[in-house]
Amino acid sequence: MLRKIIRIDEEKCNGCGACATACHEGAIKMIDGKAKLIREDYCDGLGDCLPTCPVNAISFEERDAKPYSETAVKEAQNKLHSPHINSTKSRLSQWPCQIKLVPENAPYFDEANLLIAADCTAYAYANFHEEFMKNHITLIGCPKLDGVDYCEKLARILKLNSIKSIQLLRMEVPCCSGLEVALRKALNLSGKNIPLKATVISTDGKILQ
Repeated sequence: MLRKIIRIDEEKCNGCGACATACHEGAIKMIDGKAKLIREDYCDGLGDCLPTCPVNAISFEERDAKPYSETAVKEAQNKLHSPHINSTKSRLSQWPCQIKLVPENAPYFDEANLLIAADCTAYAYANFHEEFMKNHITLIGCPKLDGVDYCEKLARILKLNSIKSIQLLRMEVPCCSGLEVALRKALNLSGKNIPLKATVISTDGKILQ
């Protein structure tokens, strides 16, 4: 049906997540650091999200879209808040996961997509398992609390194994930058050219970059 619905300009979107918070129907989600309209039938066309966007990335457009379904929205919300439903299963695929404890040449490193995450990211970012851990081998650590330089161990892991890619996830706080510094040094020491993507999480659980 032809109706008014929101349009998100992903090039303008800075990933702050304010629109997703303002959307009470759950029509907007943050995916790969960008706001996306995930369900047309969740969008009521009232535009509560528009005034919250600091970069004017959201506007109205009139186009052919699925009609708004209050029933579908309520069903999704009930499912999300039901105490009897575990909406997310663990995506941890190996043990141990602490950088200090993990074996350097474990078989699960073979052709692995590696996630190296600061401890706090799992608590700050709600969808940590589904968006970051899924299909990855996960290593976690905190350079401040552990009081060690992970550089040499990470370098040996990268050198001894056929790692396909690396996803780094850290917090915005200054001490967390030590994890990224250690990883980039380790990558250089390994002598390998492994694709690396670094993502920073804010203290209120938003993707900053």
